Amino acid sequence: MIKARRGDTETRGRGEVVSSTLGVSASPCLRFSQSPFLPVSVSPGLRVFFTLTLLFTACCLPAFSQPGVPGPSSPLYGARPQSGAVSSGLPKALRDVGIDQKLNDQLPLDLVFRNEMGEPVKLGDYFGKKPVVLSLVYYECPMLCTQVLNGMVSAFKVLSFKAGDEFDVVTVSFDPRETSALATAKKQTYVGYLPEAKRSPAARGWHFLTGDSESIKRLTEAVGFHYHFDEATNQFAHASAIMIATPEGKLARYFYGIEYSPKDLRLGLVEASQNKIGSPVDRLLLYCYHYDPATGKYGAVVMNMIRVGGIATLFAMVALFFVMRRRSATQMRLRPGGTA
Repeated sequence: MIKARRGDTETRGRGEVVSSTLGVSASPCLRFSQSPFLPVSVSPGLRVFFTLTLLFTACCLPAFSQPGVPGPSSPLYGARPQSGAVSSGLPKALRDVGIDQKLNDQLPLDLVFRNEMGEPVKLGDYFGKKPVVLSLVYYECPMLCTQVLNGMVSAFKVLSFKAGDEFDVVTVSFDPRETSALATAKKQTYVGYLPEAKRSPAARGWHFLTGDSESIKRLTEAVGFHYHFDEATNQFAHASAIMIATPEGKLARYFYGIEYSPKDLRLGLVEASQNKIGSPVDRLLLYCYHYDPATGKYGAVVMNMIRVGGIATLFAMVALFFVMRRRSATQMRLRPGGTA
């Protein structure tokens, strides 16, 4: 059971992190002691400035982020046990199913697939200039693969980057029986779900591929994607995730599940591009948020955020000091004339 107390952060037991929100209040009448350099009262504008400084500092002191799931201990995601036969409690069909992260491994860009038009293409044709979002699905999947594609298009809708402009998307079917006609139908469906302004770049930047057993096997092994074909149901058992690769074809990030945070996707794409896309704000966020391979998410780096908040507060206090000193000197010059 997790217990929380207002205003502090506690850790109770194994893996239980309790966090609370840091509240900041400002007095409606902020006054300073009499000094040759400080005025008796602060103007409303400076009072608002000082209050905003306190609020900004508070925002840069978050509690430790809670661990997410699935982590490495999950039977479907992360590293596999090195020794011993440990029962995972999974059905037999799922025992060999999962995703092993292979961060910084090179994708086999020489693999040959077929695009939506049935034309042979190399995987490397979609790399070289932009980061790539890679997803492995099969187009006639009755449930999970559809949820993966739905999660992708939902994130692309609100992501400030456009598929086809700042990044490309490669979706590959791991069912060798599927045809280019199915790939074409899927592409039309999901590109059509995007806002009108994003459809044209997505039509040239989101690719739906099919391939033979050998190419599929090499690609799935390269990214650590393990699945199992169940003959009884004529379906594939598999886990769900999408990957981000660098323009050179190296695996950079894994995002698990069927819903993908636009913030995490944006930061992952910025990192994979080596800051060639994005803004200075993204670079600041990447200083404060780091990717956690165990959770497949970006979490706050508290010490870095404290440093940023401390530097911002220091600059604000120095600026406030000089503004108040200048105002005090002005008032002292006006007093002998009787107009102060």
